[in-house]
Amino acid sequence: MEISSQQKEGKEDDGRVCLKRCLGFFDSVCFLVGSIIGAGIFISPKGVLEYSQLNIGVALCIWAACGVLCILCSLCYAELGTSLPFAGGEYYHVKRGLGSLPAFITIWTLTLFIRPASNAARALAFAEYISRPFYSDCPPPDLLKKILAIGILLVLGVINTKSVKLATWVQNVFTVLKLLSLTLIVVYGMIEFGSNTKALEPFQDAFNSEVPNAAQTAESFYQGLYAYGGWSYLNYMAEEIKNPSKNIPRSIITAMCVVIVFYLLVNISYLTVLTPKEIVSSAAVSVTWADRTIPSVVWIIPISVAVSIFGALNGEMFMLGRLYYAGSKAGHLPAIISMLHVHYMTPAPAMIISTIIASIFVIPSDLISLTNYFSFSSWVLVGLTCTSLVVLRYREPDLERPYKVFLPIAFAVIVVSTFLVLAPIIQSPKVQYFYALLFMLSSILVYIPFVYFKLQIPYFDKITCHLQLLLEVSPTDIFEDSKTK
Repeated sequence: MEISSQQKEGKEDDGRVCLKRCLGFFDSVCFLVGSIIGAGIFISPKGVLEYSQLNIGVALCIWAACGVLCILCSLCYAELGTSLPFAGGEYYHVKRGLGSLPAFITIWTLTLFIRPASNAARALAFAEYISRPFYSDCPPPDLLKKILAIGILLVLGVINTKSVKLATWVQNVFTVLKLLSLTLIVVYGMIEFGSNTKALEPFQDAFNSEVPNAAQTAESFYQGLYAYGGWSYLNYMAEEIKNPSKNIPRSIITAMCVVIVFYLLVNISYLTVLTPKEIVSSAAVSVTWADRTIPSVVWIIPISVAVSIFGALNGEMFMLGRLYYAGSKAGHLPAIISMLHVHYMTPAPAMIISTIIASIFVIPSDLISLTNYFSFSSWVLVGLTCTSLVVLRYREPDLERPYKVFLPIAFAVIVVSTFLVLAPIIQSPKVQYFYALLFMLSSILVYIPFVYFKLQIPYFDKITCHLQLLLEVSPTDIFEDSKTK
Protein backbone atom coordinates (compact mmCIF):
# COMPACT_ATOMS: atom_id res chain seq x y z
CA MET A 1 0.00 0.00 0.00
CA GLU A 2 1.49 3.30 -1.05
CA ILE A 3 1.84 6.24 1.30
CA SER A 4 -0.51 9.08 0.49
CA SER A 5 0.72 12.64 0.08
CA GLN A 6 -1.48 13.64 3.02
CA GLN A 7 0.35 11.17 5.25
CA LYS A 8 3.69 12.38 3.89
CA GLU A 9 2.91 15.97 4.79
CA GLY A 10 1.04 15.15 7.98
CA LYS A 11 -2.44 16.34 6.92
CA GLU A 12 -4.57 13.53 8.35
CA ASP A 13 -8.26 14.31 8.66
CA ASP A 14 -9.57 15.26 12.09
CA GLY A 15 -11.65 12.59 13.80
CA ARG A 16 -9.52 9.64 12.82
CA VAL A 17 -8.10 7.48 15.57
CA CYS A 18 -4.41 7.79 14.74
CA LEU A 19 -1.25 9.42 15.95
CA LYS A 20 -1.36 13.12 15.09
CA ARG A 21 1.48 15.00 13.41
CA CYS A 22 2.09 17.65 16.05
CA LEU A 23 5.91 17.77 16.36
CA GLY A 24 7.52 20.66 14.54
CA PHE A 25 11.17 21.33 13.73
CA PHE A 26 12.05 22.75 17.15
CA ASP A 27 10.24 19.90 18.94
CA SER A 28 12.09 17.31 16.84
CA VAL A 29 15.47 18.89 17.50
CA CYS A 30 14.74 19.06 21.25
CA PHE A 31 13.63 15.43 21.33
CA LEU A 32 16.80 14.31 19.60
CA VAL A 33 19.23 16.53 21.53
CA GLY A 34 17.43 15.78 24.79
CA SER A 35 17.52 12.03 24.17
CA ILE A 36 21.23 12.00 23.28
CA ILE A 37 22.53 14.21 26.08
CA GLY A 38 22.05 12.22 29.26
CA ALA A 39 24.68 11.21 31.79
CA GLY A 40 27.14 10.21 29.06
CA ILE A 41 28.94 13.53 28.69
CA PHE A 42 29.40 13.65 32.46
CA ILE A 43 30.77 10.06 32.59
CA SER A 44 32.32 9.03 29.26
CA PRO A 45 35.18 11.60 29.13
CA LYS A 46 36.98 9.48 31.72
CA GLY A 47 36.68 6.29 29.66
CA VAL A 48 37.56 7.90 26.33
CA LEU A 49 40.69 9.51 27.78
CA GLU A 50 41.73 6.39 29.68
CA TYR A 51 41.55 4.11 26.62
CA SER A 52 43.25 6.83 24.55
CA GLN A 53 46.30 6.40 26.81
CA LEU A 54 45.82 9.95 28.16
CA ASN A 55 46.51 11.27 24.66
CA ILE A 56 44.42 14.45 24.57
CA GLY A 57 44.60 14.88 20.80
CA VAL A 58 43.51 11.32 20.13
CA ALA A 59 40.69 11.59 22.70
CA LEU A 60 39.27 14.75 21.12
CA CYS A 61 39.55 13.20 17.65
CA ILE A 62 37.63 10.16 18.88
CA TRP A 63 34.87 12.38 20.28
CA ALA A 64 34.59 14.10 16.89
CA ALA A 65 34.81 10.79 14.98
CA CYS A 66 32.03 9.27 17.09
CA GLY A 67 29.86 12.26 16.21
CA VAL A 68 30.66 11.96 12.51
CA LEU A 69 29.87 8.22 12.58
CA CYS A 70 26.51 8.96 14.21
CA ILE A 71 25.80 11.63 11.58
CA LEU A 72 26.50 9.11 8.79
CA CYS A 73 24.18 6.61 10.46
CA SER A 74 21.58 9.34 10.92
CA LEU A 75 21.70 10.25 7.22
CA CYS A 76 20.81 6.64 6.35
CA TYR A 77 17.97 6.77 8.84
CA ALA A 78 16.83 10.11 7.39
CA GLU A 79 16.17 8.46 4.02
CA LEU A 80 14.12 5.70 5.64
CA GLY A 81 12.28 8.15 7.91
CA THR A 82 11.27 10.46 5.06
CA SER A 83 10.34 7.60 2.72
CA LEU A 84 8.41 5.64 5.36
CA PRO A 85 7.34 8.19 8.00
CA PHE A 86 5.68 5.81 10.42
CA ALA A 87 6.17 4.90 14.07
CA GLY A 88 8.55 2.11 14.97
CA GLY A 89 11.85 3.37 13.61
CA GLU A 90 14.43 0.64 13.10
CA TYR A 91 11.93 -2.14 13.80
CA TYR A 92 9.56 -0.89 11.08
CA HIS A 93 12.38 -0.50 8.55
CA VAL A 94 13.86 -3.94 9.25
CA LYS A 95 10.43 -5.49 8.83
CA ARG A 96 9.82 -3.65 5.57
CA GLY A 97 13.25 -4.48 4.13
CA LEU A 98 14.22 -7.87 5.57
CA GLY A 99 10.96 -9.48 6.62
CA SER A 100 8.98 -10.52 9.64
CA LEU A 101 11.40 -12.84 11.49
CA PRO A 102 14.38 -10.42 11.77
CA ALA A 103 11.92 -7.71 12.87
CA PHE A 104 10.43 -9.99 15.53
CA ILE A 105 13.89 -10.85 16.91
CA THR A 106 14.56 -7.10 16.99
CA ILE A 107 11.43 -6.17 18.91
CA TRP A 108 11.76 -9.18 21.23
CA THR A 109 15.26 -8.07 22.27
CA LEU A 110 14.46 -4.36 22.47
CA THR A 111 11.13 -4.42 24.28
CA LEU A 112 11.77 -7.27 26.72
CA PHE A 113 15.30 -6.41 27.80
CA ILE A 114 17.44 -3.66 26.30
CA ARG A 115 15.15 -0.62 26.35
CA PRO A 116 13.37 -1.35 29.66
CA ALA A 117 16.71 -2.10 31.33
CA SER A 118 18.15 1.10 29.86
CA ASN A 119 15.21 3.10 31.23
CA ALA A 120 15.63 1.46 34.63
CA ALA A 121 19.35 2.28 34.63
CA ARG A 122 18.65 5.91 33.76
CA ALA A 123 15.98 6.16 36.44
CA LEU A 124 18.40 4.77 39.04
CA ALA A 125 21.08 7.21 37.86
CA PHE A 126 18.59 10.06 38.21
CA ALA A 127 17.77 8.91 41.74
CA GLU A 128 21.48 8.71 42.57
CA TYR A 129 22.23 12.27 41.44
CA ILE A 130 19.04 13.90 42.77
CA SER A 131 19.61 12.45 46.25
CA ARG A 132 23.40 12.91 46.36
CA PRO A 133 23.31 16.53 47.69
CA PHE A 134 21.45 15.23 50.77
CA TYR A 135 24.03 12.50 51.44
CA SER A 136 27.34 14.31 51.09
CA ASP A 137 29.24 12.02 53.47
CA CYS A 138 27.88 8.65 52.28
CA PRO A 139 26.12 7.14 49.27
CA PRO A 140 22.30 7.30 49.21
CA PRO A 141 20.53 4.14 50.45
CA ASP A 142 19.65 1.62 47.74
CA LEU A 143 16.03 1.42 48.86
CA LEU A 144 15.62 5.19 48.54
CA LYS A 145 17.15 5.14 45.06
CA LYS A 146 14.83 2.36 43.91
CA ILE A 147 11.75 4.15 45.27
CA LEU A 148 12.77 7.39 43.55
CA ALA A 149 13.57 5.53 40.32
CA ILE A 150 10.19 3.80 40.19
CA GLY A 151 8.52 7.08 41.11
CA ILE A 152 10.11 8.98 38.23
CA LEU A 153 9.25 6.18 35.79
CA LEU A 154 5.62 6.37 36.89
CA VAL A 155 5.54 10.17 36.62
CA LEU A 156 6.95 10.12 33.08
CA GLY A 157 4.67 7.22 32.20
CA VAL A 158 1.62 9.26 33.21
CA ILE A 159 2.89 12.35 31.33
CA ASN A 160 3.46 10.38 28.11
CA THR A 161 0.12 8.60 28.49
CA LYS A 162 -1.92 11.76 29.09
CA SER A 163 -0.62 14.09 26.39
CA VAL A 164 1.86 14.25 23.53
CA LYS A 165 1.94 18.04 23.94
CA LEU A 166 2.80 17.76 27.63
CA ALA A 167 5.56 15.20 26.93
CA THR A 168 6.88 17.50 24.19
CA TRP A 169 6.82 20.50 26.54
CA VAL A 170 8.75 18.54 29.19
CA GLN A 171 11.32 17.49 26.60
CA ASN A 172 11.75 21.03 25.27
CA VAL A 173 12.15 22.57 28.73
CA PHE A 174 14.60 19.99 30.00
CA THR A 175 16.63 20.11 26.78
CA VAL A 176 17.05 23.87 27.21
CA LEU A 177 18.00 23.38 30.88
CA LYS A 178 20.63 20.75 30.12
CA LEU A 179 22.13 22.89 27.37
CA LEU A 180 22.33 25.77 29.86
CA SER A 181 24.18 23.54 32.34
CA LEU A 182 26.62 22.46 29.63
CA THR A 183 27.01 26.11 28.62
CA LEU A 184 28.00 26.87 32.22
CA ILE A 185 30.78 24.28 31.99
CA VAL A 186 31.90 25.59 28.61
CA VAL A 187 31.94 29.25 29.70
CA TYR A 188 33.97 28.54 32.84
CA GLY A 189 36.38 26.50 30.75
CA MET A 190 36.76 29.28 28.20
CA ILE A 191 37.41 31.81 30.97
CA GLU A 192 40.11 29.55 32.38
CA PHE A 193 41.47 29.00 28.89
CA GLY A 194 41.78 32.74 28.29
CA SER A 195 43.08 33.82 31.69
CA ASN A 196 45.42 30.98 32.68
CA THR A 197 48.42 30.34 30.43
CA LYS A 198 48.94 26.92 32.09
CA ALA A 199 45.56 25.84 30.73
CA LEU A 200 47.02 26.01 27.22
CA GLU A 201 49.87 23.59 27.94
CA PRO A 202 47.96 20.30 27.51
CA PHE A 203 46.78 21.37 24.04
CA GLN A 204 50.19 22.53 22.80
CA ASP A 205 51.50 18.96 22.97
CA ALA A 206 48.17 17.26 22.45
CA PHE A 207 49.48 14.30 20.42
CA ASN A 208 52.81 13.77 22.21
CA SER A 209 51.54 11.08 24.59
CA GLU A 210 51.50 7.37 23.86
CA VAL A 211 49.27 6.40 20.91
CA PRO A 212 46.65 3.74 21.72
CA ASN A 213 46.66 0.44 19.85
CA ALA A 214 43.73 -0.85 17.78
CA ALA A 215 42.02 -2.60 20.71
CA GLN A 216 42.34 0.45 22.95
CA THR A 217 41.03 2.70 20.17
CA ALA A 218 38.00 0.44 19.76
CA GLU A 219 37.30 0.57 23.51
CA SER A 220 37.63 4.35 23.40
CA PHE A 221 35.10 4.47 20.57
CA TYR A 222 32.65 2.39 22.62
CA GLN A 223 32.92 4.89 25.47
CA GLY A 224 32.29 7.83 23.15
CA LEU A 225 29.44 6.17 21.28
CA TYR A 226 27.73 5.52 24.61
CA ALA A 227 27.46 9.28 25.10
CA TYR A 228 25.95 9.68 21.61
CA GLY A 229 23.30 7.00 22.22
CA GLY A 230 19.84 8.13 21.16
CA TRP A 231 20.73 9.51 17.73
CA SER A 232 18.23 7.11 16.08
CA TYR A 233 15.21 8.01 18.19
CA LEU A 234 13.66 10.50 15.77
CA ASN A 235 12.67 7.71 13.38
CA TYR A 236 10.57 6.08 16.08
CA MET A 237 8.31 9.13 16.21
CA ALA A 238 8.29 9.84 12.46
CA GLU A 239 4.51 9.30 12.36
CA GLU A 240 4.03 12.37 14.58
CA ILE A 241 6.41 14.81 12.87
CA LYS A 242 4.94 17.62 10.76
CA ASN A 243 6.18 17.69 7.16
CA PRO A 244 8.58 14.75 7.77
CA SER A 245 10.18 14.95 4.34
CA LYS A 246 11.77 18.26 5.34
CA ASN A 247 11.84 18.24 9.12
CA ILE A 248 13.47 14.83 9.66
CA PRO A 249 16.72 15.55 7.72
CA ARG A 250 16.91 19.14 9.02
CA SER A 251 16.30 18.08 12.61
CA ILE A 252 18.87 15.28 12.46
CA ILE A 253 21.63 17.46 11.02
CA THR A 254 20.89 20.36 13.39
CA ALA A 255 20.69 18.19 16.51
CA MET A 256 23.84 16.19 15.75
CA CYS A 257 25.86 19.34 15.02
CA VAL A 258 24.69 20.90 18.31
CA VAL A 259 25.64 17.77 20.26
CA ILE A 260 29.08 17.42 18.65
CA VAL A 261 29.97 21.06 19.29
CA PHE A 262 28.86 20.90 22.93
CA TYR A 263 30.65 17.59 23.55
CA LEU A 264 33.94 18.90 22.18
CA LEU A 265 33.72 22.19 24.10
CA VAL A 266 32.79 20.44 27.37
CA ASN A 267 35.76 18.08 27.01
CA ILE A 268 38.06 21.03 26.35
CA SER A 269 36.66 22.73 29.43
CA TYR A 270 37.38 19.67 31.56
CA LEU A 271 40.96 19.60 30.25
CA THR A 272 41.60 23.29 30.95
CA VAL A 273 40.83 22.75 34.64
CA LEU A 274 41.87 19.13 35.27
CA THR A 275 44.88 17.15 34.15
CA PRO A 276 44.31 13.93 32.18
CA LYS A 277 45.37 11.89 35.24
CA GLU A 278 42.87 13.75 37.43
CA ILE A 279 40.09 13.07 34.93
CA VAL A 280 40.90 9.36 34.74
CA SER A 281 41.11 8.98 38.52
CA SER A 282 37.85 10.87 39.14
CA ALA A 283 34.67 8.94 39.97
CA ALA A 284 32.58 11.80 38.54
CA VAL A 285 34.49 14.14 36.22
CA SER A 286 31.89 16.92 36.29
CA VAL A 287 31.78 16.97 40.10
CA THR A 288 35.57 17.08 40.34
CA TRP A 289 35.57 19.91 37.80
CA ALA A 290 32.96 21.80 39.86
CA ASP A 291 35.00 21.32 43.07
CA ARG A 292 37.87 23.10 41.34
CA THR A 293 35.93 25.92 39.63
CA ILE A 294 32.75 26.67 41.62
CA PRO A 295 33.20 25.06 45.06
CA SER A 296 30.59 27.29 46.70
CA VAL A 297 27.79 25.90 44.49
CA VAL A 298 29.20 22.47 43.67
CA TRP A 299 25.74 20.97 44.30
CA ILE A 300 24.57 22.49 41.02
CA ILE A 301 26.41 19.81 39.00
CA PRO A 302 24.61 16.75 40.49
CA ILE A 303 21.33 18.61 39.95
CA SER A 304 22.35 19.39 36.36
CA VAL A 305 23.18 15.74 35.73
CA ALA A 306 19.80 14.73 37.18
CA VAL A 307 18.05 17.24 34.90
CA SER A 308 19.98 15.88 31.94
CA ILE A 309 19.06 12.28 32.76
CA PHE A 310 15.40 13.23 33.30
CA GLY A 311 15.14 14.71 29.81
CA ALA A 312 16.89 11.75 28.21
CA LEU A 313 14.63 9.33 30.08
CA ASN A 314 11.51 11.19 28.92
CA GLY A 315 12.71 10.95 25.31
CA GLU A 316 13.49 7.24 25.61
CA MET A 317 10.11 6.46 27.20
CA PHE A 318 8.34 8.41 24.45
CA MET A 319 10.29 6.41 21.86
CA LEU A 320 9.72 3.05 23.56
CA GLY A 321 5.96 3.56 23.58
CA ARG A 322 6.06 4.03 19.79
CA LEU A 323 8.13 0.86 19.40
CA TYR A 324 5.55 -1.22 21.29
CA TYR A 325 2.79 0.48 19.30
CA ALA A 326 4.42 -0.32 15.94
CA GLY A 327 5.13 -3.94 16.92
CA SER A 328 1.51 -4.46 17.90
CA LYS A 329 0.19 -2.92 14.68
CA ALA A 330 2.33 -5.40 12.75
CA GLY A 331 0.92 -8.35 14.70
CA HIS A 332 4.10 -9.06 16.66
CA LEU A 333 2.63 -7.98 20.01
CA PRO A 334 -0.90 -8.24 21.48
CA ALA A 335 -3.46 -6.09 19.65
CA ILE A 336 -4.37 -4.05 22.73
CA ILE A 337 -0.91 -2.41 22.68
CA SER A 338 -1.52 -0.73 19.30
CA MET A 339 -4.72 0.96 20.44
CA LEU A 340 -4.89 4.69 21.14
CA HIS A 341 -6.73 6.50 23.91
CA VAL A 342 -9.94 7.87 22.44
CA HIS A 343 -9.54 11.27 24.13
CA TYR A 344 -5.77 11.81 24.36
CA MET A 345 -4.79 10.11 21.05
CA THR A 346 -1.72 8.62 22.73
CA PRO A 347 -0.60 4.97 22.67
CA ALA A 348 -1.72 4.59 26.29
CA PRO A 349 -1.49 0.76 26.53
CA ALA A 350 2.00 0.83 25.01
CA MET A 351 3.13 3.45 27.50
CA ILE A 352 1.60 1.53 30.42
CA ILE A 353 3.26 -1.78 29.56
CA SER A 354 6.66 -0.18 28.85
CA THR A 355 6.53 1.69 32.18
CA ILE A 356 5.61 -1.46 34.11
CA ILE A 357 8.42 -3.52 32.58
CA ALA A 358 11.01 -0.79 33.24
CA SER A 359 9.81 -0.50 36.85
CA ILE A 360 10.21 -4.25 37.31
CA PHE A 361 13.83 -4.00 36.15
CA VAL A 362 14.55 -1.45 38.87
CA ILE A 363 13.80 -3.92 41.67
CA PRO A 364 16.55 -6.51 40.97
CA SER A 365 18.97 -3.84 39.74
CA ASP A 366 21.74 -6.40 39.19
CA LEU A 367 19.94 -7.37 35.99
CA ILE A 368 20.78 -3.97 34.54
CA SER A 369 24.49 -4.85 34.49
CA LEU A 370 23.64 -7.51 31.90
CA THR A 371 22.81 -4.77 29.38
CA ASN A 372 26.57 -4.33 28.87
CA TYR A 373 26.58 -7.71 27.15
CA PHE A 374 23.71 -6.69 24.87
CA SER A 375 25.57 -3.61 23.64
CA PHE A 376 26.58 -5.40 20.45
CA SER A 377 22.90 -5.97 19.60
CA SER A 378 22.28 -2.24 19.14
CA TRP A 379 24.86 -2.20 16.37
CA VAL A 380 23.39 -5.41 14.93
CA LEU A 381 20.20 -3.39 14.60
CA VAL A 382 22.00 -0.46 12.93
CA GLY A 383 23.58 -2.87 10.44
CA LEU A 384 20.23 -4.53 9.71
CA THR A 385 18.53 -1.15 9.26
CA CYS A 386 21.11 0.09 6.77
CA THR A 387 20.96 -3.28 4.99
CA SER A 388 17.20 -2.73 4.73
CA LEU A 389 17.88 0.66 3.13
CA VAL A 390 20.04 -0.99 0.45
CA VAL A 391 17.49 -3.78 -0.12
CA LEU A 392 14.63 -1.29 -0.49
CA ARG A 393 16.64 0.76 -3.00
CA TYR A 394 16.63 -2.27 -5.32
CA ARG A 395 13.33 -3.92 -4.34
CA GLU A 396 11.21 -0.74 -4.32
CA PRO A 397 12.94 1.66 -6.74
CA ASP A 398 9.70 3.60 -7.30
CA LEU A 399 9.18 4.37 -3.60
CA GLU A 400 9.05 8.14 -3.18
CA ARG A 401 12.28 9.25 -1.44
CA PRO A 402 12.26 12.96 -0.57
CA TYR A 403 15.80 12.53 0.73
CA LYS A 404 18.34 10.01 -0.61
CA VAL A 405 21.62 9.27 1.11
CA PHE A 406 24.78 8.59 -0.91
CA LEU A 407 24.63 4.78 -1.09
CA PRO A 408 28.33 4.13 -0.24
CA ILE A 409 27.62 5.77 3.14
CA ALA A 410 25.12 3.00 3.88
CA PHE A 411 27.69 0.33 2.96
CA ALA A 412 30.30 2.06 5.15
CA VAL A 413 27.90 2.08 8.11
CA ILE A 414 27.21 -1.65 7.58
CA VAL A 415 30.96 -2.37 7.68
CA VAL A 416 31.52 -0.26 10.80
CA SER A 417 28.54 -1.78 12.62
CA THR A 418 29.82 -5.27 11.79
CA PHE A 419 33.18 -4.36 13.34
CA LEU A 420 31.51 -2.90 16.43
CA VAL A 421 29.47 -6.10 16.83
CA LEU A 422 32.37 -8.52 16.47
CA ALA A 423 35.10 -6.53 18.23
CA PRO A 424 33.89 -6.91 21.85
CA ILE A 425 33.06 -10.60 21.36
CA ILE A 426 36.44 -11.43 19.80
CA GLN A 427 38.43 -9.08 22.01
CA SER A 428 37.05 -10.32 25.35
CA PRO A 429 34.93 -13.44 24.77
CA LYS A 430 32.66 -14.13 27.74
CA VAL A 431 29.86 -16.59 28.35
CA GLN A 432 27.49 -13.64 28.91
CA TYR A 433 27.67 -12.83 25.18
CA PHE A 434 26.49 -16.37 24.47
CA TYR A 435 23.56 -15.89 26.85
CA ALA A 436 22.67 -12.60 25.14
CA LEU A 437 22.71 -14.28 21.73
CA LEU A 438 20.69 -17.20 23.09
CA PHE A 439 18.09 -14.77 24.46
CA MET A 440 17.78 -13.10 21.06
CA LEU A 441 17.36 -16.42 19.23
CA SER A 442 14.86 -17.71 21.81
CA SER A 443 12.37 -15.33 20.22
CA ILE A 444 12.00 -17.88 17.39
CA LEU A 445 10.27 -20.23 19.86
CA VAL A 446 7.57 -17.59 20.31
CA TYR A 447 7.51 -16.43 16.69
CA ILE A 448 6.75 -19.82 15.11
CA PRO A 449 3.53 -20.68 17.00
CA PHE A 450 2.09 -17.23 17.71
CA VAL A 451 3.12 -15.19 14.65
CA TYR A 452 3.83 -17.63 11.83
CA PHE A 453 1.05 -20.14 12.64
CA LYS A 454 -1.12 -17.47 14.35
CA LEU A 455 -1.95 -19.65 17.35
CA GLN A 456 -4.73 -18.10 19.43
CA ILE A 457 -4.66 -18.12 23.24
CA PRO A 458 -8.09 -19.10 24.69
CA TYR A 459 -10.13 -16.18 26.09
CA PHE A 460 -7.45 -13.70 24.98
CA ASP A 461 -9.93 -11.80 22.78
CA LYS A 462 -12.32 -11.40 25.72
CA ILE A 463 -9.48 -10.10 27.90
CA THR A 464 -8.58 -7.63 25.15
CA CYS A 465 -12.18 -6.37 24.99
CA HIS A 466 -12.33 -5.86 28.75
CA LEU A 467 -8.99 -4.00 28.72
CA GLN A 468 -10.17 -1.88 25.80
CA LEU A 469 -13.22 -0.75 27.78
CA LEU A 470 -11.23 -0.24 30.98
CA LEU A 471 -8.51 1.87 29.33
CA GLU A 472 -10.86 3.69 26.92
CA VAL A 473 -8.77 2.83 23.89
CA SER A 474 -9.65 2.09 20.28
CA PRO A 475 -7.91 0.48 17.29
CA THR A 476 -6.33 2.93 14.88
CA ASP A 477 -8.07 3.81 11.62
CA ILE A 478 -4.90 3.71 9.53
CA PHE A 479 -3.04 0.46 8.86
CA GLU A 480 -0.57 1.58 6.27
CA ASP A 481 1.63 -1.50 6.03
CA SER A 482 -0.83 -4.30 5.43
CA LYS A 483 1.26 -5.88 2.71
CA THR A 484 4.12 -6.63 5.06
CA LYS A 485 2.02 -8.20 7.83
